[in-house]
Amino acid sequence: TELVYKPGVLIGGKNLVHDCGLSRSIGYFLEPLILLGLFGKKPLSIRLKGITNDSKDPSVDTFRTTTLHMLKRFGVPLEGLELKIESRGAPPLGGGEVLLQVPIIPNTLTATHWVDEGMVKRIRGITFSTRVSPQIGNRIVYATRGVFNKFIPDVHIFTDHRSGPAGGRSPGYGISLVAETTTGCLISVDITSFKKVDEMDEDIEEKPEVKTPEDIGVEVASMLLGEIKRGGVVDSFHQGLLFLLCALCPPDVSKVRVGALTPYGIETLRNIKDFLGVKFLIEPDTSTNTVILKCVGYGMKNIARNIS
Repeated sequence: TELVYKPGVLIGGKNLVHDCGLSRSIGYFLEPLILLGLFGKKPLSIRLKGITNDSKDPSVDTFRTTTLHMLKRFGVPLEGLELKIESRGAPPLGGGEVLLQVPIIPNTLTATHWVDEGMVKRIRGITFSTRVSPQIGNRIVYATRGVFNKFIPDVHIFTDHRSGPAGGRSPGYGISLVAETTTGCLISVDITSFKKVDEMDEDIEEKPEVKTPEDIGVEVASMLLGEIKRGGVVDSFHQGLLFLLCALCPPDVSKVRVGALTPYGIETLRNIKDFLGVKFLIEPDTSTNTVILKCVGYGMKNIARNIS
């Protein structure tokens, strides 16, 4: 593989289209695109095609309900920041399509002091189903609520059934959950069930079982309870993005609290040190089994905005 990179100005722009392929889902591309779009010359509007929900990368639902709202902690205006799911696509054939819109920041991000997790006050979620019975979404909701109703009454889970072109090219179903705390933190998890490529081969006598909607509901509820138990102002997936946003802030102190550091979070901290020269002070909080991180930002500015 050969990669030619020519450093230059981030342009942005609208009416852009990219096919994300089938090896990784659209969520794999969204995280870097959102960050790059903030520092562009023009607001970014891009249509991404491919897999919207899979088991390797965060779903487009997680980005829409959690990731975009996290950016406002760093001074990113929510106006003009949107992710619209126009069609869904499950593995292996995809067929999904989303429209991402990212505004540019006038100059820099804003340093944050974000350590108060708060208590969980409500749980929201959405199930999706493509090219299967619409009742599958209701079965997932029923199983999920069966777990959460023991702990909290404010649980609302919506269903999104897609058929025809809006349902992509492969059958699948899943759910994305978000726990909102009293301080505005959003903790999210998602899970997807679909037929693997070899499972779709009619010549195979013994095919692995696809998870039932009831199993999906119980598993995703347990995953969210586990994330809540870990503590922190973000979930495991968002650790890396949180650290990178802190590192890109002006030369001010940012302070955040997370649960136990994940391998992805640790790798991100090392990359930030290598590429930006920003070091984090890590302080374990034994009373809550969480970790507090502090850093002085690199001071990344949107110079592209001022270049004609």
